[in-house]
Amino acid sequence: MLFICLRLFKPQTVSPLLKLSRTWTVQARPLLRWQQHAPQANTRLSVADSWTRLQKTSLPHFSTLKSRQTVSRIPAIPEPAKQFRTSAGLRALPAPVIWLVFKPLQKVAAIILGRSIRKWWKALPPNKKQLFREWAWQRRWYLVGAATGLLLIASLFFFTHLEESPITGRARLLVFSKESFMELAQHASNECMEEFENMFIPVSDPRHQVVEQVVQHLVRRNQDIDGINSLPWKVHVVESPSINAFVLPNGKVFVFTGMLEAVADIHQLSFVLGHEMAHALIGHAAEQASMSHVVDLLSLILLTAIWAICPRDSLAVLGHWIQSKLVQFMFDRPYSRKLETEADQVGLQLAAKACADVRAGPVFWQQMQLAEQLRGEPTTPEWLSTHPSHRNRITHLDRLVPEALELRAKCECPKLPAADPRAAFSKIMQTLVEDAKKQESEERKGRERSMVPLPQLPMIPQHGGHPQLGGALAASVLPQALLSKKDSGLTLKGV
Repeated sequence: MLFICLRLFKPQTVSPLLKLSRTWTVQARPLLRWQQHAPQANTRLSVADSWTRLQKTSLPHFSTLKSRQTVSRIPAIPEPAKQFRTSAGLRALPAPVIWLVFKPLQKVAAIILGRSIRKWWKALPPNKKQLFREWAWQRRWYLVGAATGLLLIASLFFFTHLEESPITGRARLLVFSKESFMELAQHASNECMEEFENMFIPVSDPRHQVVEQVVQHLVRRNQDIDGINSLPWKVHVVESPSINAFVLPNGKVFVFTGMLEAVADIHQLSFVLGHEMAHALIGHAAEQASMSHVVDLLSLILLTAIWAICPRDSLAVLGHWIQSKLVQFMFDRPYSRKLETEADQVGLQLAAKACADVRAGPVFWQQMQLAEQLRGEPTTPEWLSTHPSHRNRITHLDRLVPEALELRAKCECPKLPAADPRAAFSKIMQTLVEDAKKQESEERKGRERSMVPLPQLPMIPQHGGHPQLGGALAASVLPQALLSKKDSGLTLKGV
């Protein structure tokens, strides 16, 4: 293909429309009726003939300019012009990644700015300080107007970034979208895979199979929830005594074997997995990061003021520490407890629609509370924790159980046994307390008789002798135990 570049001369004689484009590219055909055809030779077309052909075909409206246009003849290009190659477009980093990278730098910048303002003010002579105060007082209304404008902009930003939670309908601030968190979640998933690389149990292990099938059953029974099918829900079971489980925003499920030993039956496991899946479905990670981002921006203003007002660096460091603790205990941890409470509510709904016995949810946290007491672990005050206390979770779930039972009945689930597991567990706890008191009384009497301290008695078995799920999974037949309308419940056979 032959390309000919035409450059127009004498710009003073060209109309303004032609001045917009100084270079024209014309494609010459190999055979023209007014040229001699040479076999196996490149056809050369003069610039004047090309301009005439261009006027007659593609640009007929320029024919009136022919008398005024002067075109110089230049030799044609014998070989085709090279085409430009462009590289692939670069993708910008997601906003959460940028925020995580620059978050420490923002605090450093605020400290440097505040300290510079303090040193600048100290270096000013008294007369200039007085002049500055007078200048600020004379323009006080301008400063108030500027502060009001910033407040209005912040309010506009706040109201334009409000949206409803997908399941509960709660209004929330969302600066970072769930989609932008997927790349960050993938990075966190890769880190978890590297951390637990040698600790994953095989897929053929019955414990992995029970978790896999419970997760898939929860997904199948909750198809009416938006976004539940957009996540892969990949299960990973980690061989670790830690009582923990979590789900990343991209649907990667991580369950520790210690959690499988902590739950008493399949009902409690369904509730725990429903709770963790609720975090991913609602997008709590993006919501918490958005709130943390806004709080950090506001705290930067306070941090700059602290370093500008405090007369010494030591006092500024102390003020900085106090400010960080106030933000942590007044905003971060209460908001985290709020999200955990919402995840309990949604997780109970997911388990109810999956035909689990929702009464097992409060029982699970009663078992956790009893286990901590038996191990002698100190109870952390709720205001110091990112999670609600066991007692408050039990109370909250007890209030939600009647509504969850109604939802379960609407899903055509089999009837539950009349025996309430909450009442049964209360009796077990009462029996344990009475046995502990008897043992303590016998200990005291024995020490009084012999005046010799007796060795410490062994610990009472965890969960009050309840069967543990992890030890019985190897002998259980899971497909028979999972939810079906013909089955009477979720309890694993043999557990």
